[in-house]
Order: sequence, then structure tokens, then C-alpha cells
Amino acid sequence: MSPQPYVFDVTAEGFTADVAQQSASVPVLLNFYTPRSSHCMDLLQLLEKLAAEYNGAFVLGRVDVDQQYELRTAFRIDSAPTVFLMANGEIINGFPGLVPEEIVRQMLAQHGIVPAEATTEDLGQIAEEVVLSPAEQVQAARDAVAAEPDKEELKLDLALALLKTGSTAEASALIDALPANLSTDDRAVRAKARLDFAAALADAPAPAELDARIAADGKDLAARHLRGVHHLLGGEDEAALEQFIAMLAADRSFADGLPRKALIDAFRVIEDEELVSRYRRKMSSILF
Repeated sequence: MSPQPYVFDVTAEGFTADVAQQSASVPVLLNFYTPRSSHCMDLLQLLEKLAAEYNGAFVLGRVDVDQQYELRTAFRIDSAPTVFLMANGEIINGFPGLVPEEIVRQMLAQHGIVPAEATTEDLGQIAEEVVLSPAEQVQAARDAVAAEPDKEELKLDLALALLKTGSTAEASALIDALPANLSTDDRAVRAKARLDFAAALADAPAPAELDARIAADGKDLAARHLRGVHHLLGGEDEAALEQFIAMLAADRSFADGLPRKALIDAFRVIEDEELVSRYRRKMSSILF
């Protein structure tokens, strides 16, 4: 069966009717992609297949980020592919990058979205599947590279997965070897930002020492920066942003604008869109 009855192209002009209003009656899976990326096209093909299989349980909206700059900006899309699940005009879930089919099915099942023939038992089984750990993501990325060694984009995905496990040396080597057309890819920019954060901790004091310095002098912005980086690389995203926001509020010009740079780089690294949006607003309220 063709997926086309449940697949449509999204434009800024039609967004309100096609996505926001339609999501009040049927979930809309919003896929931001670029046809220049084989990775994007692989995911798009998967989502179109699922749209056909689910037979109207959700509809798929395709957003070409090369053509729909206004939507890309409104949704703060730093990399493609990026997928959001919308219901009642609001984002209720999503994921960045190319993920396995089972992860997409799991996300849909968590919101009661199943193929027409699926049973309640099927729904529970899908929803209970375990999300891949960072180490499992690395192994999955290695397997993908081994299967298609000529796909440079897969090596970029491997680098991003490695960074989540702290394997900065291997990740850095992969990024340095990327061809020119990928070196400015949003995912490469995100990876370089994470590498910069890791480099900042090369000779940094331990977190406990930094905590003591901050307790003794709340205006020790160098300590706040390093403590924020520790938080960020440790997966404590909001704690990291709190340190960087405190720096910005205290002295936006510190170390040639380090507070603002740290926030912007953190926004590139953090995958929680709601958290990023909240702290973007905080940053704007301080700056403007």
C-alpha cells in the first residue's frame, strides 16, 4: 500500500491547518529532513513505510529544511533529520538523528499509536522495550559503519555516539577525517562543541574542589564554567545551564564572552528541546 494518503509536505503557510489543527484529531509525526542527506532519506523512507503500515493511526508531515527556513528556525532545528510527534498542537515527543525502527515504534506505542491490527498486548510489549544505552548506541553505529563503510555520515553518527561514552580521542579522529561537505554539518558542529567542552576539562579541578570555590566566591566565573562543563558531560544538562546562566548574569563579557559561547555550545549539545527552549528564553531576558 502506498504511504501517500498519510504523508504530506509541510510549508510555513499551511502549518496551522495541516499540522497544528490536524494534530487535534490525529497525531502528526513531523520529520525535518534535507534531500541532500542519504541519512535523512533513509529515515524518511522508514517513516513513510510506517505511515502506510499504521494506516492512518498517525500522519507524516515532511519538512524540507532547505526550503522551509522559517519552520526550521521556529523549531530551532540544529541538525537533520529531526522528528517531533505532535498532538493537540503541542510537541509530545521526538528524537534527533537516524534511529532504529524499533525505537520509532516504541515512541509511538508510548502514546497509544499502533498499527490497526495491533493488540493491547502488542502495545505493552513495544512500550516496554529498552532504549539503547550509550554503549549500545556505539555498537549499533559501529555495525552500521561496518555494513556501509563508504557512507561518511555513518562515521559522523559513530563519533556522536562515542562522545556520549567519553571516547573523545576516537571521536575526534573520526571528525577530523570527515570530507569537507560534512565538516559543517549540524551534527559535526554539535560534535565539535562537545569536544571543546571535553578539552576544557583536560587539567580541570575535580567537581568537589570547584563546588568549594563557588561556595567561597559565587563570582568565581572560571570555576562556574568548569563546574558547568562537568555537569554537561556527566549528563546533568540543567545543572550545567544553571552555571552558564549564572555566569552570563554576573558578567556577560567574562573571558571574551565565554558565558554566551558556553550557553550556545550547550544548546547545540543538549537534545532536550524543551529544556533548551526554556534556557534560550532566560538567556534572551538577560541579554535584551
